Amino acid sequence: MKLITALLFVLIATSIHAKTILFLGDSLTEGYGVARDKAYPKIIEQKLRQDGKVTGLKLLNGSISGSTSASAYKRLRFFLKAKPDILVLALGANDGLRGIKTEVTYEHLKKTIKLALEHKIKVLLCGVRVPPNYGKEYHEKFVSIFTRLQKEFNLPFVPRILEGVAGVPELNQADGIHPNEKGHEVLARTVHAKLKEIL
Repeated sequence: MKLITALLFVLIATSIHAKTILFLGDSLTEGYGVARDKAYPKIIEQKLRQDGKVTGLKLLNGSISGSTSASAYKRLRFFLKAKPDILVLALGANDGLRGIKTEVTYEHLKKTIKLALEHKIKVLLCGVRVPPNYGKEYHEKFVSIFTRLQKEFNLPFVPRILEGVAGVPELNQADGIHPNEKGHEVLARTVHAKLKEIL
């Protein structure tokens, strides 16, 4: 009996309690052009369940295709009632594509991160890039949005969420922008690896 009790104690001690993970992103995270269960957040959910370390895992995908960082704060406020433990913040790509001033994007994301931290929500920040045709100066300022935020708040960080996917034809849909199912599998591995560190 004592042995069984001890084993149960070890199992409980080495497992992670129930976690709610919220993804806030755009078409990339929403899963544009692929089945919802093939998008990287859903693949990550499957991986975490297979890891066997998370009990009562709940994943929420609050991503909207075409959205910019301007909607991040309002969306997070809406999802606060679900009491997320972790926020995966993957916004900014559409800001860059529209040429929105980098300081504006920075302030939107900063406001969202502060709200999350005020509610004891861990934030995993995911960096994105803009095409090189926007010019070197804009590109550098855009990249600095994410590095500044990471340093300012000491956040877990995925510098390039599309690492190993961007520019690889066989991993993207015909538009050359959105990942296909295979591309989402690569995305899932990238983000899952960092998520495991903070769970």
